[in-house]
Amino acid sequence: MTRRFFFTRQHDERRNFHAFRCLAAGILALLLLSACSQAAPTQAPIKIELTADGQVIPLELPAGSTVAQALDRADLTLAELDRTEPPVYTVLGDGARVRLVRVHEEFEVEQVVIPFEQQTMRNESLPVDVEMLIQRGKNGLQEITYRRVYEDGVEVSGEPVPVKAVIVQEPQPEIRMIGVQTPFAPVDLPGRLYYLRDGNVWVIERSSADRSAILTAGNLDGRVLSLSGDGDWLLFTRLAETDDDEQINELWAADISGEGELEPGAGRPEQPMASLGVKNVTQFADFVPNTNNKVIFSTVEPRQAAPGWQANNDLQQLTFSPNGWTTQWTEVMEPNAGGIYGWWGTSFLWGPDPRYLAYARADSVGIVDYRTGVMTATLNILPLQTGRDWAWVPGLTWGPDGKALYTIDHIAPEGSLSPEESQVFDLTAVLLDGGPTLHMVSQTGMFAYPLASPLQQTPAGMDYQLAFLQALFPDQSETSRYRVYVMDRDGSNRRAVFPPGENSGMEPQQYWGAWSPAPLAEGVLGSRGSDYGLAVIYQGNLWIVNAANGESVQITGDGLTTRALWR
Repeated sequence: MTRRFFFTRQHDERRNFHAFRCLAAGILALLLLSACSQAAPTQAPIKIELTADGQVIPLELPAGSTVAQALDRADLTLAELDRTEPPVYTVLGDGARVRLVRVHEEFEVEQVVIPFEQQTMRNESLPVDVEMLIQRGKNGLQEITYRRVYEDGVEVSGEPVPVKAVIVQEPQPEIRMIGVQTPFAPVDLPGRLYYLRDGNVWVIERSSADRSAILTAGNLDGRVLSLSGDGDWLLFTRLAETDDDEQINELWAADISGEGELEPGAGRPEQPMASLGVKNVTQFADFVPNTNNKVIFSTVEPRQAAPGWQANNDLQQLTFSPNGWTTQWTEVMEPNAGGIYGWWGTSFLWGPDPRYLAYARADSVGIVDYRTGVMTATLNILPLQTGRDWAWVPGLTWGPDGKALYTIDHIAPEGSLSPEESQVFDLTAVLLDGGPTLHMVSQTGMFAYPLASPLQQTPAGMDYQLAFLQALFPDQSETSRYRVYVMDRDGSNRRAVFPPGENSGMEPQQYWGAWSPAPLAEGVLGSRGSDYGLAVIYQGNLWIVNAANGESVQITGDGLTTRALWR
């Protein structure tokens, strides 16, 4: 009984499973049949209008087509500047309107005349109001290219747009020379007085009425102006003639002996001017004493930030020939940091003994041995904190006997809370024989720039004087005006000599003047025949001052003089 019952139940289960499979298969068949019967019907095509090239083109496209497909159907191609409305990626609907806009551009070149400029040069060799035409003016020519834009043949650019301008011919300025020779009474002068005026070098010889231009380069910057031992060669710096960011100026030498044609230029052996191939000289260059073709100089590296350079504080040397050939540089003193505020640079000055140069920088004054390049500080200076993009370096001069240096010391009053901002500056003598440092004149101002005279014959023997600038307002010496003072080398007999008392003083400058190489002739500016003169630059004009009595005379009147040398 038990076994038969088990068999019967198993048979029923198999039968039920078979029935379930049949039912599932039927349901699946019904689902497939239903899906087939519900397939999406085919969509009807769309109709659009395409406007292009002056025609309206009806098109029939499959639903879901884009503007790009419509152009393909119409066999139309887009040029580089063409565009469509709506854009090519737009999906179109039935009844859509599409526009193809043909775009092209045209370029027109117009020639424009560039008027020449009129320039005036003032010339002291011509009487007042006499005018000479030096160079005729000539107009230049410029070509300007304009762009015009057209859509379907109609201009849409509005005002023509300039896209390029080319100067075909540079204009040539008209240059007229106008005489400014002022009716100053002529003055007899010893030696030769050279002065830098408007980028050119002039010389006065024997009389202030006898003057001539000896170097007309037109772009001397005044940072360097020095004569060789025999006076035949002039060393100077010229401004860079290009917009090269890596060049401030360049060092040149010129033969001013009068044996050659003194015209600017280079590259030809017969030219008296020679580029020495030295760029970026802002602090110092000079002939080595007792030589005519050996030059020593210090260099800087141009910088975009103020003041425009980073000083190397070095000393280099070269020898040149009249045709422009130069030797390799010889290093006298290697580049160095230059002490506090050394980025501004170190100034140098040859002494009476050609073995030594004096140096001045923001934190010290001392001696450089020319043979070894070794620097020895003789006076440590409290650096001035200017708070500006420049550094203060004291003025410096040698006593003509080589026994003393005269400079400006920066003094901090006792108990000062900000010593480096002190406004106390004293004219100081540094005795090189080991004697004490002497503060000779207190409160001269930071821009006193002392200047020692040549040795002079006095009743007591050979002696010399010191000239310097004295601030009218010593506690505001950065902005104060100054007067020229003269005193004996020991500080005695101090007196103001220029400008005359009714004038308000002069703007200070590093190269403010020069001593005469010999006494003024008797009777000149009240001279006793033993009085020495000073050439002083005041308001851009050259004045001659008797250093003994203060009598003065103006000898130039164009306001363009910046430096003077008297040999």
